Amino acid sequence: AYSENYILPYSHDEVVHGKSSMLYKMVGSENQKFSNLRLAYGFMQAHPGKKLLFMGNDFGQTNEWSEERSLSWELLQYESHNELQNFVADLNRFYKNNRAMYELDYERAGFQWISSLDADHSIVSFVRRSLSDGQTLFIICKFTPVVYKNYKTAVPLPGKYKEVLNSDAKKYGGSDVVNS
Repeated sequence: AYSENYILPYSHDEVVHGKSSMLYKMVGSENQKFSNLRLAYGFMQAHPGKKLLFMGNDFGQTNEWSEERSLSWELLQYESHNELQNFVADLNRFYKNNRAMYELDYERAGFQWISSLDADHSIVSFVRRSLSDGQTLFIICKFTPVVYKNYKTAVPLPGKYKEVLNSDAKKYGGSDVVNS
């Protein structure tokens, strides 16, 4: 992972030639599809490597991409598509404003797994670090709609932690259920 520079793309190759849109690659009800897509984008954005999100993926394009027609901008009249676009915009701002998300992409010091083996809860957690400002971000991704009461996980440093971005927040169309 650290021997070359790389890009993590959700490119046009993912959404053409019978492969469906990113939204419709997700499983579940319509709400679950949006929730899963927000989670997938957040997970991808938090991983080392530069990112590429192809046009239309940011608002939940429902058709496969085609050079023969415009993007389906009219979908933004629907709340769920608008909320997804807002999440992607906030995710991009978060990425830009937090050096830990990009500064050490190609160095071991920038990434550390905390837990990648919690299949029972479908949770992975890891740390992203920066060098220039000493920032440490603790990333937790829960790949199931199940709410866990009193869930415990390791943390890399003692102290108090606060949530700074949640793909399941109400403002993005999520359930806003707080896991404790």
